[in-house]
Amino acid sequence: MSETTRIVILDGYTINPGDNPWTPVENQGTCTVYDRTPPELTLERASDAEIILTSKVKLDASVLNALPKLRYISLLATGYNNIDVAVAGQLGIPVSNVPAYSTESVAQTTFALLLELAVQVGVHNAAVKAGEWTDCPDHSFWKAPIVELDGLTLGIVGYGTIGRAVARIGAAFGMRIIAHAPRIPQDAGPVPVRFVGLDELFSTADVVSLNCPQTSDNTGFVNSRLLGMMKSSAFLINVARGGLVNEADLARALHAGRIAGAGLDVVAHEPMLAGNPLLSAPNCIFTPHIAWASLAARRRLMDIVAANVASYRAGAPINVVNSRHLAPVAVR
Repeated sequence: MSETTRIVILDGYTINPGDNPWTPVENQGTCTVYDRTPPELTLERASDAEIILTSKVKLDASVLNALPKLRYISLLATGYNNIDVAVAGQLGIPVSNVPAYSTESVAQTTFALLLELAVQVGVHNAAVKAGEWTDCPDHSFWKAPIVELDGLTLGIVGYGTIGRAVARIGAAFGMRIIAHAPRIPQDAGPVPVRFVGLDELFSTADVVSLNCPQTSDNTGFVNSRLLGMMKSSAFLINVARGGLVNEADLARALHAGRIAGAGLDVVAHEPMLAGNPLLSAPNCIFTPHIAWASLAARRRLMDIVAANVASYRAGAPINVVNSRHLAPVAVR
């Protein structure tokens, strides 16, 4: 490791659009910050970096092999599917993520989307401002049925930190909690939860909430088969990764009225493509991948990233996601 650590941040704007200074990271070495990096500039900008910090810039095998000075990567996020972590490990490059910084914000957005589907506040606010209440002969009106969450079944796919937070809030609304996880935890926490298979979860739940990481094994797993098992009155919420959902299948299910609605903070390609079939699907609402982005969460993220970098510089990196692949530092 060099005496002066060269740190390159490839896509820093969403972390710090002006309200979340990089000072904790800048204290760790010579720091260059790029708001955004297109693929054609990744190698040029990262060529002298000992440390790369990135949120969404893709670092695949070809990029990693072309960066002989690179010794460490820290995500500016929890998810790391944009990094070839196995190849990084083979090259002796630890890859760290930022766990648990956005738990409460993501859980909050889960219910913001769900409550919008259940009550349609935006639709009713627009109706009132369009004069429909002042012209109404009754003291009250509603544009669609109002759904009460109390007594409904919330099915959570993935029962990590965020899944548990979603369960806690759902229980506070009086919802029954079921969950699916690859490994059933010995301690499921204070909220009563019943663990079930995926088929039972999708067929039983009134609300399905995706709170799991995306892997090569589960990409597109929410497809026509599982959607076809859902109740026609059920909602799908995705604040995890857009690639978990087959978007064409979901659009068809919504057009057919096979499910009642979907609330999505993520899509498979971000920023969203103009031709995404969900844009024209009925009862599908969106937020533009903001579940993680509260200032409180971004400040926690900054502190954890700085700790990641400091731990690497001390010779004992933390939050490493590719430890099982990690070889001694390769001579390249």
